[in-house]
Amino acid sequence: MIQTLFGAVEQEPSLLEKLKSGVQKTRAGLVTALEDAIQGKKEIDADLLDELEATLLAADVGVRTTTEILESIRQRVERHQLGDAAELKNLIREHLLEILQASERAVPHVAEPPAVVLVVGVNGAGKTTTIGKLARRYRNENRTVLLCAADTFRAAAIEQLEIWGERTGTQVIRQSAGSDPSAVVFDAVSAAKARKVDYVVVDTAGRLQTKENLMLELTKMSRTAAKVIPGAPHEVLLVLDATTGQNGLEQARKFTESSGVTGIVLTKLDGTAKGGIVVAIARELNLPIRYIGVGEQADDLLPFEPEKFIESIFE
Repeated sequence: MIQTLFGAVEQEPSLLEKLKSGVQKTRAGLVTALEDAIQGKKEIDADLLDELEATLLAADVGVRTTTEILESIRQRVERHQLGDAAELKNLIREHLLEILQASERAVPHVAEPPAVVLVVGVNGAGKTTTIGKLARRYRNENRTVLLCAADTFRAAAIEQLEIWGERTGTQVIRQSAGSDPSAVVFDAVSAAKARKVDYVVVDTAGRLQTKENLMLELTKMSRTAAKVIPGAPHEVLLVLDATTGQNGLEQARKFTESSGVTGIVLTKLDGTAKGGIVVAIARELNLPIRYIGVGEQADDLLPFEPEKFIESIFE
């Protein structure tokens, strides 16, 4: 079952197959490399630990997590609890899964629609595309959806969202380019409330985490939504490009400070061997990863489940 803002829905049967296909590069960069390092070795020595360290760092698991894993291995070797190199793969697998599970948070339950989802991130991360894919997911759950074109800084952003609206059969609430983004949010949330629409998904302008005035605009949009629907936005999803690796962590920190991020959407995971960034984000930010993007099609946004993610890489 997959948890949504309105409760659990059945999980599509092809999810694991799609996931395995989407993380092939990460599997090669992490697990295959681990297996190559361990193959034929019985003893756990300094050279092997150096190889493991290089492999974990190359996959963007992060310095902190890599250090923890290596220290855990050393301690077990010293206590004679671990002697065979073949056991290392499972030990690493278990550690990574524990980190991902520790950052999980229940999806907030919305008793009465509309649920308001604010989507934030820097330009180029795949934010508007993610919104289109979210709309498709929600429609597949037999929910009604309204898209809000609150990225008013670029006329092209409004047009791009309208294209996704047409693809997914979803209405877009918009104003002209240059309008006050919070005014568009007010219109969209008010319309959704009046029409009893289930989801409002708000597209916001791509912004650098260093631009303070733009970050303040996000806070204003959240306040505007809350005036119409107390408790809104129910989710603030930060879209990060998996191919940016550790740079995405700094983006996430700044957005979390200023816009109350409640979950991460990691896009373009199929395009990188550095899928360990999933673990680094969970470890460093203690934020749940809600969805991962593994392709260009509308159905290529998958709900993130730690067990299935680890299984798709290690098996």
